[in-house]
Amino acid sequence: MEISQIIRSYAAQPLTHQVLLSFLKKYRRPNDKVHELIRQGKLEAIKKGLYIAGPAIGAGKPEPFLVANHILGPSYISSDTALSYYELIPERVYEISSMTIKASRSFETPMGLFSYTRLPLPYYSFGIRRTKLSDEQYALIASPEKALVDKIVTTSGRLLRSIQSAKSYLLEDLRMDEDNLKEFDTKAMAGWLPDAPKKNSLLMIIKMIESL
Repeated sequence: MEISQIIRSYAAQPLTHQVLLSFLKKYRRPNDKVHELIRQGKLEAIKKGLYIAGPAIGAGKPEPFLVANHILGPSYISSDTALSYYELIPERVYEISSMTIKASRSFETPMGLFSYTRLPLPYYSFGIRRTKLSDEQYALIASPEKALVDKIVTTSGRLLRSIQSAKSYLLEDLRMDEDNLKEFDTKAMAGWLPDAPKKNSLLMIIKMIESL
């Protein structure tokens, strides 16, 4: 199969350098071929060692959430990005925010800005869902509860010292809806508290939601 056809057949997935080299075994200098494919617009480099099908292939691109999972792993979509995805906050989000167990960093790519914030284990591993984005694409995304908790945990200077301050933060600052908050699984959230940063702030959030 011709290399353009192979790339087209994998257009729904990010391609690692290793996978690309497995397609280019017949070439004496496969790395040179990768650079040629980029120049031809048949591949697009997202970061060093990670590619997607280029515009010349005419086959679309993988979902940004899936790409985010691959740019830096392990990671999952969370905070404002996940809250917007679930339509829990009204703002449109342009930066794709993820959590990771690695060092915090960000990546400027042709698909936009991807940021990653470090969280400690075992707290990191709670509340992650494998979510279907399309027939062929799945991504790791925080549950609504974990996305909210992650936002509070990772927002510098955000301390909630009372139920009233938690209510003001959720309903006024984030403009979340009370009916949506009533659906939150506060038992799951309480189960994360022993291992979570900002325990007192999270406790105020849980008590506020339970008071609705």
